[in-house]
Amino acid sequence: MSKSCKIRVTQLQIGNFVRLPVSWKDHPFLFNSFRIKQEAQIELIKNLGIEFVFVDLEKSSTPPLAKDAVSETPTQKGADLTALTVEMNKDKLERIEHLKKLRRDLQKTEQQFDRSIAMMRSLITKLRNRPLNAINDAKELIHNITDQLLNSENLVLHLMGDAKDSEGIYYHSLNVAVLSMLVAKELGWERDGIEAVGLGALFHDTGKLKIPTQLMRKKTPLTPPEANFIKQHPTMGVDLLKLADNFPTDAISIVRDHHEYLDGSGYPKGLKGDAISVPAQLVAAVNLYDKLCHPEGAEKARTPYAALGYLYKNFKDKLNNEAIGKLIKMLGIYPPGSVVELSSGQFAMVMAVNLDKILLPRILVYDALVPKEQAPIVDLETEGLTIVRCISPAALPEKIFKYLSPRERVSYFFGGNQKA
Repeated sequence: MSKSCKIRVTQLQIGNFVRLPVSWKDHPFLFNSFRIKQEAQIELIKNLGIEFVFVDLEKSSTPPLAKDAVSETPTQKGADLTALTVEMNKDKLERIEHLKKLRRDLQKTEQQFDRSIAMMRSLITKLRNRPLNAINDAKELIHNITDQLLNSENLVLHLMGDAKDSEGIYYHSLNVAVLSMLVAKELGWERDGIEAVGLGALFHDTGKLKIPTQLMRKKTPLTPPEANFIKQHPTMGVDLLKLADNFPTDAISIVRDHHEYLDGSGYPKGLKGDAISVPAQLVAAVNLYDKLCHPEGAEKARTPYAALGYLYKNFKDKLNNEAIGKLIKMLGIYPPGSVVELSSGQFAMVMAVNLDKILLPRILVYDALVPKEQAPIVDLETEGLTIVRCISPAALPEKIFKYLSPRERVSYFFGGNQKA
């Protein structure tokens, strides 16, 4: 628990981590809580007409001044301070407008994501009875995503909303498809290759539709025969897709081999090295990343940050290193969905990563005195903040957890500006 104390504004000094006891809209600062970096900030606080503020001693680099060390000098007023207040208020209004735009961009991307999930739900339903229609719908979905991927500038990877428990397969399949297509684009693949990897990834788990639901959701450990049966889902998926003669042959290998490893330790056939197609190797890496973030038991789930580190450290001999490298480079050190602590001492959640500036993600910052719906989504670059560390959502105090609402299922979708 942070140690906080109430002090007079005259006791403030540079290095204090202050919390202002006034409404967010009634001061020129972007946050209600921040570390004081310059004397002018102290003068601005004194001019808010308040006597007391709260200082978090643990987050402060210096203690407040002692009461007997305070010299009761008149508060600075004048043209310089007025000009600074006007400038900061103007800057804050511009930030609020920028925040509204970020939220609009996010909302637009979420709408596209929701439409894609609805389409995914529909085509999986059609797959059993009208397989040709299902594949044509999937080709259209992948074609549209590829259009956006290839014809957008300033691509931003956004964190999407949570999935319902019963819809995990749709979110997982779309997530693996989107990330695989992004990696393929970053690797410089042609459009045909990007679409094939997207289509194969979209259907990579369809064989699980043939496995009884009670077995897929079994809480107790699987028996060896049950585990072996589930390991046949890639072959079952191929059999299901063969009902449609319009499923591309170059995407079939992805469905069949997405659990094969380069060292021969995968399944169902234990293929090695070049016997596994490069697109299948790519999807194998992305699929494992998503599974590490969302295993069957939620308590075993890794944060996106930890999942990438685990892949890099433990699967060099099993997975395509180029694909893993691009995945890490693309998601950044702190992928969307990561909960982080900032250099200001505040907690935040990474909401989006600009693929051109992966070290400077957009973050949603916790501030107890700012309403959740107005919580600042800020660019680290703009604010001069840095990320100190990534933390497990479970380690957050309950009120911060509820405010940031870390996703149980981390799903990604991208948005960007259309090229002229």
